Order: sequence, then C-alpha cells, then structure tokens
Amino acid sequence: MILADKIINERKKNGWSQEELADMLGVSRQSVSKWESAQSIPDLQKILKMAEVFNVSTDYLLKEEMEPASNEPISYNEHPDTFSSLRRVSMEEASEYIALRKAVLPKVGLGVFLCITCPVILIMLAGLQSAHVINTSENIVAAIGLLFLFAHIGTAVWLFISQGGKLGKYAFLEQESFDTEYGVDGMARERLSASEPYSTRALTIGVLLCVLGCVPLVITCVLQAPSVVIVAMVDLLLLAIGCAVYMFIAVCGVNSSYKILLQTDDYTAEQKKKNKKLEPLSRIYWLFITVVYLAVSFITGRWDITWIIWAVSGVLFALIRIIGESLINTRD
Repeated sequence: MILADKIINERKKNGWSQEELADMLGVSRQSVSKWESAQSIPDLQKILKMAEVFNVSTDYLLKEEMEPASNEPISYNEHPDTFSSLRRVSMEEASEYIALRKAVLPKVGLGVFLCITCPVILIMLAGLQSAHVINTSENIVAAIGLLFLFAHIGTAVWLFISQGGKLGKYAFLEQESFDTEYGVDGMARERLSASEPYSTRALTIGVLLCVLGCVPLVITCVLQAPSVVIVAMVDLLLLAIGCAVYMFIAVCGVNSSYKILLQTDDYTAEQKKKNKKLEPLSRIYWLFITVVYLAVSFITGRWDITWIIWAVSGVLFALIRIIGESLINTRD
C-alpha cells in the first residue's frame, strides 16, 4: 500500500475531512489533496507530524510493504458526527456535474445577455422616432419596443428556469462542505490547469468590452453628437456589456466548476458559510433593484438613460457585500 492510500485510510479511519487533517498538520487542504492523489509527497517534517497525528509509526507510512495492523475493512461511518456528516462526491458525479455545467452555463449566459440587451430595440426606435428618422407615432414605437423587451425577458426567464433545474441536484456543491473520492481532486486540478488560459482570455476580453464600450458613448456626448447617434452608442454599450457577461458566465463559469470541486478561492468552507448568510440579502437587493429599474423606466420612458441603474447597483452591491462580510467576520 502506497503512502497516498495510507493517508486516505488513516484519515477516514479517524473520521476526519481533508480540511480537518490539513488544520492539524498546518497545511492547506490542497496539499492534503495532492498527497492523497499521489501528485506530491509530504516532506519529512510533515510525515513525522502525520505519524504523531495518526498514532502510527513512520515506518508504516514510508514502507509500502507494511500493511495496517488489522485486516478488517475500515468503516467510514464509525464517527457519524464527523466524517459521515460530509457528503462524498464520486468521480462519476464530478464528471456529470462538469458536463452539465458545460451544457447549461452557455444557455444561462444567453439568458443574461437577453436581459441586459432587452431595451436595445426600444431605445433605438425611440431615438429614431424623436429624431424624425421614422415617421411613426410614439405609441406604435413604444408598443413595438416593449414587445421585443418582453419577448427577450420571457425567453430569458424560460432559459433560467429550464436550465437551472438541471443543476439543482448539485446545488449542495456551492453551499455545503463535502468530501471527494480518490482521483476527483486530481482530475479537477488537471482540467482547471488546462482551462485557465481560456478563462483568463475570456475575462480579459470581457473587461475590455465593458471599458471600451463606454468610449464611443463618452466621445459622442462630449462632441454633442446628434441624439440618434448617442442613442446608437448606448445600444452599442449594452450589447458590449451583454457579450462580456455572456463570456464571464459561459467560459469563466466552466472554469469555476473545477474550483467548486476543489473547494478553493470563493468556494472554501468558510466562504460558503458567508455566502449562505448573505444570500437572503442578495435576493432582496436585486429584486428591489429590478422593481426600481422597471418602475423608473416605465414612468419616465427614458430607457436610454435608466440602464445606468444597473451599473450603479452593481458597484453598490459590491460595497454592501464587503460591509456584510466584515460584519460576519466581526461577529465570528
């Protein structure tokens, strides 16, 4: 039995998760994961510490020919309050989860794109009508624009509902701590490394689209271009932001799938606890912003301006979240 298997067996025999063992050894969970998947070998000091923690000899850990003192199968349910409380993710489940995310996220991204760009037709028609480029009554222009707007939103909602349900069975991965079977961490780490360049490229392009999308609008406003030109630049900005967000979800979201399985970055056990506490606040906040956006837009009829509500709300939400996390840290 190799060292990796012995670490797994001893850890599970004691009913510890990888994170708990990592805390005892003063290392990261990722280090334990690498040891158990035989991707790396602990140094001598860590082996000595493990021997002490597991209450075994260093010879047993280092010599492959030495087997456990008892040949009885190890029961992983001996400590129901520790190890058995963590749900285990098999290689089959991990592979299915990744495949589902790859299939679902582009459609969810399309839904978000439709939500962001839903007023584009309305804004453009209103701008053309006010500039007398098209000789159509304001009511007809509003009716056509609203028809496209509600069609976009309806399609987006259908995409969210139909696709979100497919990932429902794996929602616990983003909300709870879990353990993984042998090989899952190694597989996720390998795919994460392979997908990192694509994710970085998508993130860079998305940020550039958001920044550069503002440039034509600013220039046309400074030069006091005709209103129809400014309206066109507003539409261009919304399309650029929509494309950027689509890439964030469809490409970077798949990359996050591997981090979710590895429980790193924003998906550590500590961060999941914070997210769970902040989730009600997030839902209420964005519901309120949606109501405000629609109310202000319908009352004023200035769809070419009210889109700024989303940009301001995004910045405020980031600030609110930082304050919320600080309060949680203070209480803990």
